[in-house]
Amino acid sequence: MFRRLFWFLTGAATGVWATTKVNRALRRLSPDSLAATAADRALETGARLRTFAHDVRAGMAQREGELHDALGLTGADRGDRRPAPREPDNELPAPRRGIAYNAYDRKDEH
Repeated sequence: MFRRLFWFLTGAATGVWATTKVNRALRRLSPDSLAATAADRALETGARLRTFAHDVRAGMAQREGELHDALGLTGADRGDRRPAPREPDNELPAPRRGIAYNAYDRKDEH
């Protein structure tokens, strides 16, 4: 009697556990969840790339200063013809809900 009750409860617990796991996996693999995950990873990658680009620019400026000091060049000698850094172009329209939007596919700029 106890043996049957033990195996019945073990089977019921295993069934509940398996159902919970499957439901979590289905929720995680839904299109909305996959899109949100991809968007989060894209934003994270963009932030990492911006940080990397900033570090590269800082290293380039430092190395350029070291080379100018080593060669004895001053600001007047080299003309200081470096252009001012550009501001990011934030003039793209907001995407419309429910329509796939590609910023490079704008009709008004062609």
